Amino acid sequence: MLPVLQVQLPDGSIVEHPETATALDVAEKIGSRLAKAVVAAKIGDRVVDAMRPLKDITDESPVPLKLLTERDPEALDVLRHSSAHIMARAVMRLYDGVSLAFGPTINNGFYYDFELKQKISEDDFEAIEQEMAKIIAEAEPFEQFLLNREEAVKLCADLKQSLKVEHIETGLADHEELGFYRQGEFVDLCRGPHIPNASKVKAFKLLSVAGAYWKGDAKGKQLQRLYGTSWFNPKDQQKYLDQLTEARRRDHRVLGKKLGLFQINPEVGQGLCLWLPKGARVRVLLEDFLRNELLQRGYDPVFSPHIGRVELYETSGHFPYYRDSQFPPLFVEQAGSLIDAWIDRLQSPEGLTIEAERQLSEAAEVLGAELPNYKPESEVADRVAVLQTWQRAHERYLIKPMNCPHHAQIFKAQPRSYKQLPLRFMEFGSVYRYEQTGELNGMLRVRGLTQDDAHIFCTQDQVEEEFRRTIELTRFVLESVGLSDYRVQLSLRDPKSDKYVGSDENWNKAEAALRRVLEESGLEFSAAEGEAAFYGPKADFMVRDCIGRQWQLGTVQLDYNLPERFKLEYVGSDNGVHRPVMIHRAPFGSLERFVGMLIEHFAGAFPMWLAPEQVRLCPLSEKTNDYALELERKMTAAGLRVTTDVRGAKVQAKIRDAQLELIPYMAVVGPKEAEAGAIALRDRIDGDLGAMPFDAALEKLLEEVRNRTIRQVAKQEEQTELPETAETGGHEY
Repeated sequence: MLPVLQVQLPDGSIVEHPETATALDVAEKIGSRLAKAVVAAKIGDRVVDAMRPLKDITDESPVPLKLLTERDPEALDVLRHSSAHIMARAVMRLYDGVSLAFGPTINNGFYYDFELKQKISEDDFEAIEQEMAKIIAEAEPFEQFLLNREEAVKLCADLKQSLKVEHIETGLADHEELGFYRQGEFVDLCRGPHIPNASKVKAFKLLSVAGAYWKGDAKGKQLQRLYGTSWFNPKDQQKYLDQLTEARRRDHRVLGKKLGLFQINPEVGQGLCLWLPKGARVRVLLEDFLRNELLQRGYDPVFSPHIGRVELYETSGHFPYYRDSQFPPLFVEQAGSLIDAWIDRLQSPEGLTIEAERQLSEAAEVLGAELPNYKPESEVADRVAVLQTWQRAHERYLIKPMNCPHHAQIFKAQPRSYKQLPLRFMEFGSVYRYEQTGELNGMLRVRGLTQDDAHIFCTQDQVEEEFRRTIELTRFVLESVGLSDYRVQLSLRDPKSDKYVGSDENWNKAEAALRRVLEESGLEFSAAEGEAAFYGPKADFMVRDCIGRQWQLGTVQLDYNLPERFKLEYVGSDNGVHRPVMIHRAPFGSLERFVGMLIEHFAGAFPMWLAPEQVRLCPLSEKTNDYALELERKMTAAGLRVTTDVRGAKVQAKIRDAQLELIPYMAVVGPKEAEAGAIALRDRIDGDLGAMPFDAALEKLLEEVRNRTIRQVAKQEEQTELPETAETGGHEY
C-alpha cells in the first residue's frame, strides 16, 4: 500500500492523498475549476507554492491546508511577487550585464532593484511591458529548486550575479540551504512563494523608476529601482490607476506651492519645512484646537529644549538604537567628532589598519584629546571602551530625536505622590530625524517635525482607564477633521526578536491591557506581531482618506520600560516607593505629516473651520469698497478670517480667483447690498446662495465654524474602492 498524506481542509474535513501530493493535486480532486483558479496555498499562517509537494513544506499531520484563489488578499501578494520576477526577466532580455538585487512586493505593487550601465527611463517602459507580455503569454511555470551554500554561490557566480553572491556570503551566512526559482531561462535566488505559471497575471503596468542603494546603504552601490503594479482583473487595475491619477491631482507638494502653504528650500535644508503664512495658519488652528481640548481633559503644558545630552538618550535607549536615523552628535570638544568616527570605524566589519589607527591617534593628539590608556595592540572592545570613557568625560549633545526622555526628567524633577497621578504632560515638541534623502517626501517625510506629543504617568490601576481616554481623544480628533474611516492596528512585539527591551512580565501586562481596552471599545482592530516600539506595544490608527488610500496617523503607546530606565518613582498609599507606567500618545502624529495628508484629503480645499481664509469680500466697484471693508471689520471682530478684494477688476474675475484659491465663501457687495445692509453670499461648492441680511449670513458662517462642519471632499464617482492587499516587505531573501 502506498504511503498516504492526510490533509485537513478549512471546513474541518480530512481528505487523503498520495504522499507526493501538492496543493494543486488537492484542488484537482475537489474540482477542475477550483484547480484552475488556485494561485497559491496556505498552511497555517504560511503562504506557500501550490506546486510543491506538501510533505516537503511541513511535517504536520494532517496538513492544515487552505487553497488561495484570486479572491484571497494573500493571493494578490503572490501574484505581484511573481510579476517582479517577470519584470526582471524582461529587463535581462533587453539589456546586457544586468545584476539583480531584490524584488519585493509593496502595497498595490512591486519593484525590482537592478545594477546596469544603461539608464532606464519612462521612455523604455513600453518595450519592457511588451517583453513582459510575451513572457506572460508563454505561461511557463515557476519551478523551485534548492541548493546548498557552495552550490548556490557557484550558480550565482556562473550567472554573473555578483550582488546575489555577496548576499549569500553575508546576509544569508546562517542559511545552509537556499531556494531558487526558474522560469524558462531566468533563474533567481528567492524563497517564494510564486504563482503556478505566468498566465495568472491578467493586468500589469510599469509605474516609475527611481534611484536606490544596495541594501539601503547610502555608501553602497547605486542601483535603479523599477516600480510596477499587477492585478488579477484589468478593471481593478484601472481603478487603481485612476486612483493614482487622482492622487497626483491632490499631491500636497504641488498644492502646497500653488496655494502658498509651505516650502522646502534647499538653502535651508532638505526635509526642513518652511511654513508659509497660510499653511502656518492651518497649523496654528490645529494646535489651538488640540491644546484647548487637552487643557479641558486635564493635561499640563510643558516645554523642553531642542537638544539634550547624549547620555539622556543612552539611558532611554534611543541612542544608539536609532543612531542611523539621528543627526550626528554635537561635541563641545574639537576632537569629539574624530573620536566618534574612530569608534564607528573600530566597530565596523572592516575595522582599522595599523596605519589608519596611527593617523587617528596623531590627529586626536593635535586636537587636544589625551588617551594615555589607549593601546593599539589590545582587543577592539577594550580600545572602544577607552574612547567611550573619553567621550563621557566631555559634553556630547543630540539634536532632539524624541520628546519622551525630556518628559521623563520633568516627572523626575520633584517628588511625586500617588495622589498626583495621573500626570499628563503635553508639548508640541519639535524633533529631528536624519531620514535618507531618497525617502524624503514633502511634508509627509521630513527631517524636522513637530509632534503633538504627550506623556501620561499613572499607576498600574489607572492604565486601562487612561488608555481608554487616549483612544477616545484620538477618535475625537480624527473625526473633527472628517477622518471617520479608520481602523486600529494593535502593534505587538515579536517574541522571537531581541530588539525589544524590558521583562516578559511587563510586556505581557502591557499587551493584555491594550487588547482589553480595544475589545471593550468596539473598535475594529487587528494585531500585528513585530510592529511594537522597542519599549512597548502600541495602538496605531490607520486612516483611509476620501480616495481610498491608507495612512498611519495617531498612535498610543504603553511603556513599562522608560520609567524603569529613568528610575521614575512615586510614593503610593502604602508609603512605599512604586514605579509609574508611561503612556505615549500623539493623535496627529506629526503636524507636518498630518497637514500634508489633509491637503491631499481635501485637495487643498480645507473645511471652513480650518481654511486659512474663510471669506473673500468682492465689491462690485470702488463705490462699495468702504462698505465691504466695514463688513470685513465686523466679520474679523466676530472671529472669521476675511479679506477684501479692492482691485479694479471685474467681479467675475474676483470670484474666479477666489474659487481658484479654494476659499470657502465669497460675498459680493454692490450698491443694493450696501443700501439694504446685506451681502450676496456665494458658496465655493454650491454656488450662488443669493442676497441675505448681513447678520443672517454672519450667523450661518459662524455656525459652520462652531460645528466644525465637514462638507464635500471628493465627488462620489471619484472615490475608489480597491481590494484589500496584504502589507509586506516581500519574500526575497
